[in-house]
Amino acid sequence: MLSPRINGVFKRSSSSISSILSSHLFTFRPISLQTHLNYPPSSSPSRSPQSLVKKICLQVIQSYHQPTHLRFSPPKLNLDIDAESLSNDQVITIVASLADEASSMVALGFLDWAIGYSRFRYFMRLYIVAASCLISNENFEKAHELMVHMVRNFAEIGRFNEAVSMVIEMHNQGLIPSTRTLNCILKIACEIYSVEYAESVFDEMSKRGVRPDCFSYVNMTVGYCRMRNITKVDKWLGRMIERKFVVDNATCTLVIRMFCSMGNVNRAFWFFHRMMEMGFTPNLINYTCLVDGLCKKGNIKQAFELLEEMVRRGWKPNVYTHTTLIDGLCKKGWTEKAFRLFLKLVRSDNYKPNECTYTAMINGYCKEGKLNRAEMLLGRMREQGLVPNVDTYTTLIDGYCKAGNFERAYSYMDIMRKEELAPNIYTYNAIMSGLCKKGRFEEAWELLEEGTELGLQADRVTYTILMSASAKRNDAKEASAWLCKMTKAGFKPDIYTCNILIALFCRQKSMADSEWWFAEAIKLGLVPTKETYTSMICGYCGVGNINSAIKFFHQMNDHHCFPDSFTYGALISGLCKDGKLEEAHKLYGTMIDKGLSPCEVTRLALCYEYCKNNDINHAFSVLERLEKKLWIRTVNTLVRKLCSDGRVEIAALFFEKLLDKQQNVDRVSVAAFTTACYENDEYELVSAFSERLLLKDSPKDQKVINEI
Repeated sequence: MLSPRINGVFKRSSSSISSILSSHLFTFRPISLQTHLNYPPSSSPSRSPQSLVKKICLQVIQSYHQPTHLRFSPPKLNLDIDAESLSNDQVITIVASLADEASSMVALGFLDWAIGYSRFRYFMRLYIVAASCLISNENFEKAHELMVHMVRNFAEIGRFNEAVSMVIEMHNQGLIPSTRTLNCILKIACEIYSVEYAESVFDEMSKRGVRPDCFSYVNMTVGYCRMRNITKVDKWLGRMIERKFVVDNATCTLVIRMFCSMGNVNRAFWFFHRMMEMGFTPNLINYTCLVDGLCKKGNIKQAFELLEEMVRRGWKPNVYTHTTLIDGLCKKGWTEKAFRLFLKLVRSDNYKPNECTYTAMINGYCKEGKLNRAEMLLGRMREQGLVPNVDTYTTLIDGYCKAGNFERAYSYMDIMRKEELAPNIYTYNAIMSGLCKKGRFEEAWELLEEGTELGLQADRVTYTILMSASAKRNDAKEASAWLCKMTKAGFKPDIYTCNILIALFCRQKSMADSEWWFAEAIKLGLVPTKETYTSMICGYCGVGNINSAIKFFHQMNDHHCFPDSFTYGALISGLCKDGKLEEAHKLYGTMIDKGLSPCEVTRLALCYEYCKNNDINHAFSVLERLEKKLWIRTVNTLVRKLCSDGRVEIAALFFEKLLDKQQNVDRVSVAAFTTACYENDEYELVSAFSERLLLKDSPKDQKVINEI
């Protein structure tokens, strides 16, 4: 039985094969050509259809019997015949006659000529009859080749499934499925992204006795890699490993890149080491791909450790390996380390920096705002005879846009055009992003229209930039409109798109809409990020639904998300507003235990709530785990806030501790405290602290007191 996915097409195919063979092969009597072989080619043919068939058959046979022709391949025909004058039935008759009177190779030669015309190329009966003739002559190898040729041709017009079903049904006509045919079909399926159907074919042909080999599994793995279906890739890799099949280097690189691009570097390493245990010999490209994955994830130390392992195994890193490391260091913010590695390449006799290396280094300086150094490298690049490419200029344009220097950014676009380098959508995205961040939305829309007029197509990043700009203006309707346009353009929403809408609705305290988008992201198979959860937690805390906020906080582990200081801060603030100070304090301690530094808002919120409840001991316990610099900053702010609320006595307790720790008294804090004391008739406090301030040795402190 055929699997359900191919059964629908097969029901039509199985009956059509029987009718094809019965009407065009088994009831057909081949035209005898033997008596015509000695006639001169110039003999006047009859105008009857039968005479036309005979004429063509003779021409084909005479072409095949030329002395220069190789007998083991079909002849390349140049027939003096108008293909339009032939009917479908005549073509089938010619193929059957040639197979019967001459040989399968001669018939294939004519078939090759016929399918050069579209009217016969997609005529399925022609392939079936020809294959049946080959089967009758026991030329099974050529029959398999013909079936694969049919599948490839029909895949061009979207009839791949139908053609494959015909191939499977030919088993009933005596053509036993082969592993080679299976692999060819799977490869075609991968090329046209019909891998799910190919999986059904794989199972069906396995049931019919085909023994898939390593290439069969590789084809399925490659197909799902191209579709970026990580679950299916894992499944097929597991099946390969069970059968002890080892992939080739190209497939290994493809799988590693797919895992790394989706942020699953650990899985890439697991696969890499598993293959090595099974005898796989990695090459320089495999190692470079892994190094690139580690660098993109920010695991620079591990990337250099892998580099050392690569060298130990006898592989010398090339310019691409070094470029990957330089790019990783720059993205980590370690530009000076990257530059030292860059200089190593410059001084090397074997490898010199290329355009990509310079671009990576320029990008590093642009991210740090060191545009003068970036310009210097651009000049050095030209001195070395290297031509800046679109990526190089786009990097500089992005740097100047982030610095707010749009005039310079536009000038680089003019330079690109003078050098006949057309700015691409990434170039336009860089400027649009900068404009939107500066609030110049109208200019960004105009720039998009300009790019569209030049033939550029907006990509996912373009729509995300525009959605983000609309969200910043709290315009949910406009943001949703951009999402609709993105979907119509063929881009499915990703988690970053969903995050924009979730954050927007959370800010608007429209939690029903936020919940809907969160659920929609899960339905689409997207994995929520730390930002997704932080927005939801902030939103729930904002509407006072602390229980839902706690629930989402605990759900983060389900998607391997780890809360950062902002996530903790949002929930702590929410707990404080809800009066759950004990839970907030406990969460605060957990946060510090994990090495996260609480922001000033979090520190202040928790301390202030304790002060409002006159629980000074707990307020001080919140501060005691902070380093001195953060402690002083928090207490200064807390003193001012307490003073503004008229809580002078509590403020005095913190101000006293502040004087013990701070060498130089903050002018604003002293003024705020003194003013609050006078306003609340706390003259004794003013006198006591004035004496303390006078006793401090710092001239700056004395100046502050005198001014007050």
